[in-house]
Amino acid sequence: MQASNSTRAYGWVARLFHWSIAVLILAAIVLGLYAGSLPHGTQEQMQAVFSAFSTHKTVGIAVLLLAALRILWTLTQKKPRPLHPGRRLETLLADVVHWALWIGMVIMPLTGWLLHSAAPGEFSRILWPLAQRLPGVPEDAALAERFAAFHELGWWVLAGLIALHVAGALKHALIDRDGTMARMAGDPGRAPEPPAAPASMLPHVLAALAGLAIWGATAAVSATLGAEEEPAPAAQIGQAAASGWAVQQGSLGIEVKQAGSTVAGQFGTWEARIDYDPDSRTGHVAATVDITSLALGSVSDSAKGPDFLNAAAHPTATFDADIRPEGEGHVARGQLTIAGKSVEAALPFDLVLDGDTATAKGRMQVDRRDFGIGAGYADESTVGFAVGISVDLTAKRQ
Repeated sequence: MQASNSTRAYGWVARLFHWSIAVLILAAIVLGLYAGSLPHGTQEQMQAVFSAFSTHKTVGIAVLLLAALRILWTLTQKKPRPLHPGRRLETLLADVVHWALWIGMVIMPLTGWLLHSAAPGEFSRILWPLAQRLPGVPEDAALAERFAAFHELGWWVLAGLIALHVAGALKHALIDRDGTMARMAGDPGRAPEPPAAPASMLPHVLAALAGLAIWGATAAVSATLGAEEEPAPAAQIGQAAASGWAVQQGSLGIEVKQAGSTVAGQFGTWEARIDYDPDSRTGHVAATVDITSLALGSVSDSAKGPDFLNAAAHPTATFDADIRPEGEGHVARGQLTIAGKSVEAALPFDLVLDGDTATAKGRMQVDRRDFGIGAGYADESTVGFAVGISVDLTAKRQ
């Protein structure tokens, strides 16, 4: 068996790359669709989702590595001459599909890896011992959403290209019966000798540009679709009622463990009434949080669903606490109510006063089980028990 290509047929190395990548791409598409269709309710269901996406990502990385090797090999090889050089349009269209497939088999797993790298607290790991994230890619939920939009649309584009490629192969096998399939089949000796034709790079250049244009259009459409989606609301911080200090700006963050990885997010809408006496270093805070405004990366909907925060039944959380000095800092100690259940909680925080402006930063940790959150997740293999809540705000004296 000949390893290298000839003007008549592909060698066994090219054929091995072709069929291996073809099987893996189809497997990746099926796994991605399957993982996306799985329910997200119980702990066992979530673990099944994690496992399916991990396998999907691992297969995608295998495609990326094999595609890179295939490209390197192809650069050293001649390409079999077309059997029908007179059919210029058909040959050009076939070349366009081939180039688009080649670009797709690189760009699709690469954007999947970029999505995996940018997603905050990514929980479905690539099943290999090497780095999970690409260097230089920040953990950014908005960036991850853009990669996700391209990746989801791109798989359908790739599936369409595969369908065109298969349709062309069937035409050659069933209608033309010209032996084209033998070039990439197990018996290239049956492949016919192609007629001599003048060599020209122009059709290949045009085909390559057309292939790039297909994926450029895919990127443009995915960006447009992403732009049409409802943008995440900006943080809305209100003054609950007339009080001594009005919050001017700030953030209310949340941090959880998802399958061993940290997932961080924020509540977009909340309000607070703050009374504080700088002389005695005492006061009171009453805060209300809109649970529906939670943004927690790819698990936002699950976090707000009935198995966890249950935003439909309990759309708000509250913290009503007295402020007292504690060492060099302060602590707000009182009742934290989440998902309809109240628990004694303490928020240690540092306070810096600059005239009529106060800056406070603090963090507390609670146990989700105390609020009956995630009762169906009895261990931490899927969702951790500890939940970090952080606040960073600037307030002005009224």
